[in-house]
Amino acid sequence: MKGISDSESKIIQRPDFDYILSVIPSGARVLDLGCGNGDLLYLLKQKGIWGQGIEKDEDAIVECIKKGVYVHHGDIDEGLEHHEDKKFDCVILNQTIQETRHPGKIIKECLRIGKRVIVVFPNFGYWEVRFKILFQGKTPVTDLLPYRWFDTPNLHFLSVLDFIEFCQIQKFTIEDRAFFRDLMQIKFQPNFFAKLALFQIR
Repeated sequence: MKGISDSESKIIQRPDFDYILSVIPSGARVLDLGCGNGDLLYLLKQKGIWGQGIEKDEDAIVECIKKGVYVHHGDIDEGLEHHEDKKFDCVILNQTIQETRHPGKIIKECLRIGKRVIVVFPNFGYWEVRFKILFQGKTPVTDLLPYRWFDTPNLHFLSVLDFIEFCQIQKFTIEDRAFFRDLMQIKFQPNFFAKLALFQIR
């Protein structure tokens, strides 16, 4: 039986990773924008998927290199013009889009360079976030939004309904969607009960 490598043993189980791995076929070309420490790229590589990451945090890039994944140092807010049209089968924005200055512009660029785009973000409509604002009257701090207002990298806060409305305005097609609370997939009222939202668009 195949053993588990040191890199795999350190990767925390995440339902969004499981979903992404299930929908991207072996041999696909993937661009992961804001790839962090390279966990997802590493898992994609194990499946025979060619992945490339872009990351601006130098410590995270070191972790990517240790995992043997291909990563560029860069800030996606500075543009993706150097990438050719439809160069990638899939572009991934996994908990990245809310940290960008111009998320709408970046998503349009992703749809230009990728045949489809997977967007994952913390759901600001989650019930715990709503209750903290209602009863505490302060910017909420949760496991997926762990920063205080003065040191958060998040520039935009959005809910499931916000993103659906955005896609309708931009005339983007939502091909699939999935919602999660911890390791559980949420089917009922995801704008209220899901911590994490995932959309596949084109």
